[in-house]
Amino acid sequence: MASFTSSRAVPQPRRSFRQILKSYFYWTYPRGSFHYDIMVTLILLFIFIAPHLWNFGAQPTPLTGPMHPILVSGNGGHGVIITVEGSDVKIPPGASQSAIKEALRAAVEPVTGDAVFIERWETVTDAQGHLAWKVWTHR
Repeated sequence: MASFTSSRAVPQPRRSFRQILKSYFYWTYPRGSFHYDIMVTLILLFIFIAPHLWNFGAQPTPLTGPMHPILVSGNGGHGVIITVEGSDVKIPPGASQSAIKEALRAAVEPVTGDAVFIERWETVTDAQGHLAWKVWTHR
């Protein structure tokens, strides 16, 4: 004997607005349902429209490297000699030896990286008569 079920859908009780919001918050709707599609649409709208409406403050970092070319030459297997334009080294007047060393380290860091030891330095004048720093370094 065959059993037949009724093809009539059982009416669901009407849900309150609060229950619907709670279901949205906990994402309880099955994939492909009307409310699921609404949630996905709202998320996509937020992703693509929010950057045009709000300033999130995302700005590229300014480049702080040297503005002039840096000359690097070998020191006979003992390290490298780096020549940096005087305007690329930010040394306050009357700075101590350690302050000068740190300023020179910051100036040569784009070339050498941060693991460098500065042995000594001297000021020189380049071919155009500009002040430059000659720095002896090694790793």
